[in-house]
Amino acid sequence: MAIIITGCSGLIYAVVQQDLRQSADDPQIQMAEDAAAKLAGGQQVQFIVPTEKINIANSLAPYIIVFDTTGKPIASSAQLDGQTPTIPPGVFDYVRQHGEDRITWQPQPGVRSAVVVTQFQGPNSGFVLAGRSLREVEIREDDILHIVEVGWLGMLLVSLLATVIIFRLLWRSSR
Repeated sequence: MAIIITGCSGLIYAVVQQDLRQSADDPQIQMAEDAAAKLAGGQQVQFIVPTEKINIANSLAPYIIVFDTTGKPIASSAQLDGQTPTIPPGVFDYVRQHGEDRITWQPQPGVRSAVVVTQFQGPNSGFVLAGRSLREVEIREDDILHIVEVGWLGMLLVSLLATVIIFRLLWRSSR
């Protein structure tokens, strides 16, 4: 019984955690695809990337970074330690092959973002990264973990008590 309860609790947590994490990408998917379409259509990068700089270490605001075909940033609304952060070059290689990548990016300890990177072709080609902090999503994931842990312990205790009661009743009836 304990194995079944543990398995069900683990499954419940995994499903809810994955739903929370995957839905964290939704605004960035729209932002990256819209920006890439506009850039592919010839719109200038200064009309795509917001001028306001977002410090990604402490802001929940979404941000956009546009990279050229070599992966060099050419415009950004994101800053980290006063500079435009960059992603590992392997991400660009993956996007070249698959068209898009959705990743959890940690440019430095304690700074985690859900980012979507997509490629665009046109008069100028390159990549668009749209991201936002995972801070609130990770708080929700921790809350769900605690709820599942309490439920798991509660179900284990109830099943233990039920088992004890059943065995006592069976033991008495067999006497």
